[in-house]
Amino acid sequence: MPHQSTQRFSNRVGDYSRARPDYPTAVFDWLHDLGALSDNSQVADMGSGTGISTLPLLTHAAKVYAVEPNDAMRQSAETNLAGHIGFISINGTAEATTLPDQCVDLIVAGQAFHWFDPAPTRQEWQRILKPTGQVVLMWNDRDIHSTAFLLGYEAMLQTHGTDYREVNHTQIDEQRVAQFYGHPPRCQRFPNKQVFDLDGMLARLRSSSYTPAPDQLGFAPMMDAARALFEQHEQHGQIEFLYQTVVYCGSLCSN
Repeated sequence: MPHQSTQRFSNRVGDYSRARPDYPTAVFDWLHDLGALSDNSQVADMGSGTGISTLPLLTHAAKVYAVEPNDAMRQSAETNLAGHIGFISINGTAEATTLPDQCVDLIVAGQAFHWFDPAPTRQEWQRILKPTGQVVLMWNDRDIHSTAFLLGYEAMLQTHGTDYREVNHTQIDEQRVAQFYGHPPRCQRFPNKQVFDLDGMLARLRSSSYTPAPDQLGFAPMMDAARALFEQHEQHGQIEFLYQTVVYCGSLCSN
């Protein structure tokens, strides 16, 4: 995987699980309406992390293989989702899932596809998908131009981030998505938001792999800037993160 992505979040698991956004219920209703997801579906959740996308999938499918190579994140999901019927934790990657041939109806990658190597990922997914299987790629995109706070947050990341420009998932544009599918897939956008107090906002910031870790020189200045940003924009002790949840759905055309 590019950027040594399998280990990037090992020291951020607690903040990631606590502060990353989930996915709107409307996403899964849309997939159901398309016929891509049903109560009988066998699903592979790629780069499943701490289980943020796995949990809602478990309520809409018969079985979910949560494929995650990072030990700390996978163990967090196993703790969070223990006892959920249909949950199967897999130590694997998008490029080498360890799953059998033609075993899943749906593959989902939530906030993860930009970490994958596209060519071997596509080959592996074609192997494990059933002939009528579908692929869903989805991201929670911060609506950075919607509020003064989010404009300031984006500027802070540009200033204090370590490799924010290099690994920002927004580099995956519609052309690259269509190239992966082999055709332009269906696309839908859904509004989403989080409301944070100061501690929650700082956890959200620390959860991003492109921000300095606490033992790095840039951490303290970033946290000072974040506190100042919160104080400037908070309303009744809270701020809002507004998102557009972007969802692609389609089959993988044969090469």
